[in-house]
Amino acid sequence: MSSRHRIDPEHARYQATGAAVTLQQLLMQRYAAKTLEYLAHNRSIAGISGLHLSKMRGRGIDFEEFRPYQPGDDIRLIDWRVTARTSRPFTKVFREERERPVIIAVDQTRNMYFGSRVAFKSVIAAQAAAVFCWLAIDNGDRVGGLVFSDREARLVRPKRSRRSALHLLNQVYEFNQALGGVTSGDSEAGESTGLSSALGQIRKILRPGSTLYVISDFVTLDERAVNFLNQLSQHNNVVCCLVYDALEESLPTPGLYSITDGRRKGALNTFNRRARIRYREQFAERMRLIESELDRLQVALLKIRTSDLVVEQIRQWIAQNS
Repeated sequence: MSSRHRIDPEHARYQATGAAVTLQQLLMQRYAAKTLEYLAHNRSIAGISGLHLSKMRGRGIDFEEFRPYQPGDDIRLIDWRVTARTSRPFTKVFREERERPVIIAVDQTRNMYFGSRVAFKSVIAAQAAAVFCWLAIDNGDRVGGLVFSDREARLVRPKRSRRSALHLLNQVYEFNQALGGVTSGDSEAGESTGLSSALGQIRKILRPGSTLYVISDFVTLDERAVNFLNQLSQHNNVVCCLVYDALEESLPTPGLYSITDGRRKGALNTFNRRARIRYREQFAERMRLIESELDRLQVALLKIRTSDLVVEQIRQWIAQNS
C-alpha cells in the first residue's frame, strides 16, 4: 500500500478475512461501496460509464421531475394532469440514461483457495465482487454475473434490483463455502468450467455496451481465454481484477516453514537465495505477460493484493485511471 494514501481505519471494518467468506461480510460491502460512490460519480473510470448515470438531461428513459413550462420546451412533454391540477403548465424532465449493465465474473476455483496473510484469494475475489455489485446497484445499473468453480458455473442475468444483487452474492457465498470441502481429486469429476469456459458462457448474458469485471488470479489464462477476452472487449468495457497473494509474489525470509492444504502437511525451505530470486523473477515475468496481453486487447487491469484493504486498492485504481 502506497504511503501516499492514508488508510482510513473505518475501511478496515469491511475487510473480509480468513479462508471462507460469510454472507454478512458480502452484505457489509454495501457500506464500503458507499465510500467509493462520490469518487465513482465524479471521475471517469478507465472509460467506463457503466458505474453511474449521466447527469445530462434530455428525452431519455428515466423520468426525473416535473417543472414549470419554459419557453422553448417541447409541448409534447407537457403533463396535462399536473397542469390541470395546478392551473400552471408543467413539463416532464427526463434523465438521459447512460446505463450499462454490469456483469461480474467471479473465480472460485481451487487455485483461488490459497492465502498466506489476511484472507484467501477466493475470499478477496468474493469481497471485490460484492463492492462492484453494490456500487452498480446504488447507481441504478443492472447487475448480473457468473460464479464458477472447477466443476460448475451459475449465471445470474442482469437486473436492476436489490434482489438481483442478493441472488448474485448468495451464489458467490455458496461457491466460496463449497471450496472448503474440495479435495485434489474432486476437480476431476464433472465438466471443467475454468476461466476460458466461464468467459465463453458470459456471452450468453453480455450485450454490447456492458461493463464486465473478471475477478480471478488468471493462473489459467490460456490462448482460448485470451481469445474470449478479445471478443468480449470488442463491444464492451472489460476490467480484469487480478487477485494475488504475497507468497506468490516472493518467498518469505530465509527459514523452514510448515505449509498445508488443509489435509496434507509439508515444509517450505526458503534458505536458498538463488531460489528466492528466481521465484520472484518468475512472478514478475507472469505479471508482465498478463499486462502485455491485456494492454494489447485494451483491457483495463486492477491488481488486488490479499494482504491490503480491498476498498482502498479499488479507490486507488479509480484515482489512477481518472
